[in-house]
Amino acid sequence: MYANDGFRELDRQECMRRLAKVPVGRIVYTRQALPAVLPVNFCLDHDGAVLLRTAAFSALVSAIDGAVVAFEADEVDAAAHSGWSVVVTGAATLVSDSAEHARLLRTGPRSWAPAPHEVFVRIDPELVTGRELVGGRTLYGVQFAGRHRRESP
Repeated sequence: MYANDGFRELDRQECMRRLAKVPVGRIVYTRQALPAVLPVNFCLDHDGAVLLRTAAFSALVSAIDGAVVAFEADEVDAAAHSGWSVVVTGAATLVSDSAEHARLLRTGPRSWAPAPHEVFVRIDPELVTGRELVGGRTLYGVQFAGRHRRESP
């Protein structure tokens, strides 16, 4: 980001605060050697880890368990030309401890598409980055004037 490009870098604390306010994000992982993106509901754990709840035998679980993934969430106001985006990068692991699983059944994310056998996936936030677009400005802080209509000759 350039100093005057209309974007503001978010520090880790601000990124985590914003993540805690939205219910849906996207997990980015590798499927058959290609990038894949899947929208998921989530929540943050007490230590800042991203928690997902999904079917135990899903293709997602087999693809991400033990892998480094990215997780992105955002909020956009198209009318105001503003918004923010946060990306968490880290290792994804299945929660295997029975006490931890029981705790997450009470406090973790609720599944939007329940399955008979569900697991929790934890993404440890090794790298957290974010940025905010300040509405109404274009590149280098120039005020956005809107679209100009062409006059008919």
